[in-house]
Amino acid sequence: MDTAHLTTARHSLAHILAMAVKERFPDARFGIGPAIENGFYYDIELPSGTTLTSEDLAALTKRMRALVATPLTFTRKEVSADEARALFADNPYKTELINEYATEGRTLSVYTSGDFTDLCEGPHVATTADIDPESFILTTVAGAYWRGNENNAMLTRVYGLAFETKEALDAHIALTEEAKKRDHRKVGKELDLFTFSELVGPGLPLWTPRGTVLRTELDNYIWELRLRHGYQRVTIPHITKKDLYQASGHWDKFADELFVIETREGKEYAVKPMNCPHHTQIFDRKPHSYREMPQRYAETTMVYRDEQSGELGGLTRVLSITQDDSHVFCRHNQVKEEFFRIWDIIDTFYSTFGFNLRVRLSFHEPSEMHKYLGDTSVWQNAEQALREIAQERNADYFEAPGEAAMYGPKLDSLSREHQVATIQLDMNLPERFDLSCINEKGEKERIVMIHAAIMGSIERFTAVLLEHLGGTLPLWLAPEQVRILPIGESHRTHANAVKAALHNTSVRVSVDDNSETLGKRIRSAKTDKVPYTIVIGDAEVANGTVMLESRDEGKVGELSVDALLARLTEEITTRKQS
Repeated sequence: MDTAHLTTARHSLAHILAMAVKERFPDARFGIGPAIENGFYYDIELPSGTTLTSEDLAALTKRMRALVATPLTFTRKEVSADEARALFADNPYKTELINEYATEGRTLSVYTSGDFTDLCEGPHVATTADIDPESFILTTVAGAYWRGNENNAMLTRVYGLAFETKEALDAHIALTEEAKKRDHRKVGKELDLFTFSELVGPGLPLWTPRGTVLRTELDNYIWELRLRHGYQRVTIPHITKKDLYQASGHWDKFADELFVIETREGKEYAVKPMNCPHHTQIFDRKPHSYREMPQRYAETTMVYRDEQSGELGGLTRVLSITQDDSHVFCRHNQVKEEFFRIWDIIDTFYSTFGFNLRVRLSFHEPSEMHKYLGDTSVWQNAEQALREIAQERNADYFEAPGEAAMYGPKLDSLSREHQVATIQLDMNLPERFDLSCINEKGEKERIVMIHAAIMGSIERFTAVLLEHLGGTLPLWLAPEQVRILPIGESHRTHANAVKAALHNTSVRVSVDDNSETLGKRIRSAKTDKVPYTIVIGDAEVANGTVMLESRDEGKVGELSVDALLARLTEEITTRKQS
């Protein structure tokens, strides 16, 4: 079954769901029921006081499978607005859609299957014989405001999964169960990396000492890579006058996402939702000769966006976002080289974790040039440069016309469904802020900006990384790298001496000498996913050695302290994968 056919089958199953619900609850009224990634849903107004349980979902799934096996056909009919209103006179949701579509001049159609008719533009399968009755299942129930507006009625949204075959469905369910085990919120709590406080507020993560080690190591790695390519650190404040964002265009574009502050004198400030306008002012502090180009600025800093509380979740959607942000101010003929530099950083960083990246080249829409700054030739040259870069690097990429965002052509590196790095070529802000350099002829030359965030945000990247690795962090990144377990009281002196030797070489080490049995302490180290455990008993004390066990490789054996230090140092400095 190809992708288009699978989408059609999922949409058809949403109708079958509505049929099954209507049989069970004749007074139910229906909103919309689209196909979505991996399945479908339907928004339903159930009779007052009615809720759906897991048993109800099982019963509805069984009935849907019986209907699919009948099999059923779908018959399309075009109707006038008045005919549609008459068909759905008792349904305010369908009536609202009918009136809206009629105003827009859209063709109205209904689909009938059995004795159930629904307002829908289609398409649907010709017959449910095309659908494997065992290839779908109803999974969850959630509340959903009609059309996503919190001022509208709350409906019951029933979700279902649907695939080509039962085997594909079972495989997806197995992956989903594994994803639950790896959920970064679960892993983060188990490893004591971050927490949330009702007093502080949702969407504002608090990083523990262990979590802060993780953040710092990730940021240090990014800076190590950036410094190789000539980036300079800058620092900006967390607030700005309204004027800056009015000049940049962000005040109008992001008005709903800004935290606005009014001073005692009645002046308006904004808590920064991004850093680029501030960085333009650092560049614009003085004239720049072409010999000084490019200028590469970077910093790791928080930005703040007023997201709706219902959209917040773990580290993936927060109010305080830590960006590893950089901006390159360069000439047009330097764009390709600068993109290569950034891509080198991205490739090195993500290969360290075993990510496979796919690239989306987001281009402008030639038929709608009025939306963009710069003439067609400038855009074509810029986009061709991006295309050549992708080709020269043998990247797995695809082109997406019409997706050029506020700034300009955008290059995104993707892993799974996560956006994990962004490079944007920007001809907008240099125009708005009149940014230029003095060229070889002594004339002012308009420059361009390149925005790059390697992790995107530390919060989102940490979530992706924890789920990618299941919390099993490599040695260089683990908040606790080594745990030493002295068997008894007489072994503590040697254990502390080994700890001191490791600590002096910047290894993050602890000694667990509590009264629990050795077996329990070993299990605790494994639960905490500590990369290395050292057991010290009589033989180790006598020989001045350690007994080393690796989380990933099992028992290593007896080592001298010098051999231990050499092994750990080599693994940490090379950032060896687990």
